[in-house]
Amino acid sequence: MLTAILSDIHANREAFEAVLAAAEAAGAERYVLLGDIVGYGADPEWCVQRAQALQDDGATVLRGNHDAAVGNPSVSMNAAAALALEWTRRQLCPRSRAYLAALPLDARNGEILYVHAEARAPEAWNYVLDGHDARRHLAACDARVSVCGHVHKPALYCMGADDRVKRFTPSGAMPVPLLAQRRWLAVAGSVGQPRDGNPAAAYCLHDERANTLAFRRTAYDVETAAAKIRAAGLPAALADRLFEGH
Repeated sequence: MLTAILSDIHANREAFEAVLAAAEAAGAERYVLLGDIVGYGADPEWCVQRAQALQDDGATVLRGNHDAAVGNPSVSMNAAAALALEWTRRQLCPRSRAYLAALPLDARNGEILYVHAEARAPEAWNYVLDGHDARRHLAACDARVSVCGHVHKPALYCMGADDRVKRFTPSGAMPVPLLAQRRWLAVAGSVGQPRDGNPAAAYCLHDERANTLAFRRTAYDVETAAAKIRAAGLPAALADRLFEGH
């Protein structure tokens, strides 16, 4: 089965639609959304409804820190994120807010673990930024393969029998063999707000039959997404950063 894994959509309808179209064209049979459906972008209600429709069709959908913060006004964020979050709360209908609050923090599919942040304490929203963080994640779970989001920068970590953790920065879209003698942690990157210097929307394709993972990028209508952010009165920096992917 070919699974499309999306994370950190951040209310970016244009990026979300582009990734879903690209994944479908690639033959995706299943979808996993790793959370942060809302936050920053100008289409939170549409993105929540689209995520729910995917879940109704069998997708796995998780809760991210921005999703959780919708129902928790005490959450501390930077100024731009806080303004976007307050605006997002006003855009979401009660049904959508309840939907986000009820989403799980992680999910397991056989030997694969899906989680928004680091697995040791998903509710703490810890980032996986380096090998030390990856080791902590791998020590907290027994999954041979796990995939997280939250960081907005694609990465791949593996640990062999010697317990040494190696980090790779994905380049190109060639599938990576997930060798059975190693444990793996993939950081999926962000659909709606990449921060690795590449403005194209990021996602992953996991081929369970071939036991491979491919990091994919797809261009989308950044101009429209940014214009919507400005028109909504959200901080201009949230629109500007989409063009640079940072």
